[in-house]
Amino acid sequence: MHIRKQRLLTPGPTPLYPPALHAMMASDIHHRTEDFRKVYKSALADLKEVMGTSHDVLMFAASGTGAMDATVSNLFSRGDKVIVCSAGKFGERWVEIAKAYGLDVTVLSAPYGEVVTVEAVAGALAAEPAARGVFVQASETSTGAAHDVRGMGRAVAKTDAILVVDAITGLGTMPLDIDGWGLDVVIGGSQKAFMIPPGLAFLAVSPKAWKFADTATLPHYYFNLKKEKKSGDAGESSWTPSTALILALAEALKYVQQIGMPKLVENAQLLARATRAAVEKLGLELFAPHSPGASVTAVKAPRGMDSGVIVKEFRNRFGAIIANGQGSMKGQIFRIAHLGYFDFADLFAVIAGLEIILHAHGVPVEFGAGVAAAQEIYAEAAVAPQTVNA
Repeated sequence: MHIRKQRLLTPGPTPLYPPALHAMMASDIHHRTEDFRKVYKSALADLKEVMGTSHDVLMFAASGTGAMDATVSNLFSRGDKVIVCSAGKFGERWVEIAKAYGLDVTVLSAPYGEVVTVEAVAGALAAEPAARGVFVQASETSTGAAHDVRGMGRAVAKTDAILVVDAITGLGTMPLDIDGWGLDVVIGGSQKAFMIPPGLAFLAVSPKAWKFADTATLPHYYFNLKKEKKSGDAGESSWTPSTALILALAEALKYVQQIGMPKLVENAQLLARATRAAVEKLGLELFAPHSPGASVTAVKAPRGMDSGVIVKEFRNRFGAIIANGQGSMKGQIFRIAHLGYFDFADLFAVIAGLEIILHAHGVPVEFGAGVAAAQEIYAEAAVAPQTVNA
């Protein structure tokens, strides 16, 4: 009651991996020295391994949106026809970036909480054979839904277009076979499943996508993919890098390698499954029940209750920060994250807190019912039955 530890339970930034935080204290290192070059080259190599790709991986000091911007400005030309899948706030961001650079945008829209289907993408490609690119979110964090990027990859691979995937919250929360599925550009960010502060954006670029860079005519300067590849191959960044964050990333990547990327994904998916079971046990509705992702679970507020009340109560009662809805969803949904440095003990506490908050606002709750539902998922996945000797 009187001591409240702050707990970050949003889909970005996420809780920090402590050894990565400690690694940042060694950031009084010059970025044009051999010591730092070793760290930088190692981090890029480890990113490739963790992402599971043979494609080039580049890194910028920016938020993930910087890598989204870089993809458009480096690989396309004004007037290029592109298809954008928009099923939430971040799909809308792809639309805004593409239009800002003068691309000819066909928008495939789906209602918030739903996803754009593979069939819709294939149909749009057939109707517009001159399309140069398809843009999509692997995980639409604003709604809690996940797109079928594997199926989209198959559809796009049959054409001359490239598939550009914002996987900023998809990496580490869902399987992504970048090379095998034909994902031409895959974008990530430091403050999500990689468990370090915001400020690093990275992207994997396929050989097919690199050919687009040879003919693209849009202006760019800081976000220059060819320049960054040349610098990265030499163990440097083109511009002054965020030394502290790169030291942190190097440490976090060691942890991910130790766990194994499939296990990191499994962790997020188990937490998401347990959360869905818990909130449904409490009589609440999921916002994206048909295509739920594992980066975050979006939950409808009880009828007549503003979701902002739940967000505020988590902060005031428990020092816990969860996310409200965005844009038109603000006040309608709250979102509980599962990516990065989260474990089941965190989730048990979140669900117990939610039960108390609902009860305090007159919502009928059986204490422990939601927690028990989450416990059952954990026990099914992690607790081996013990034989009792007579």
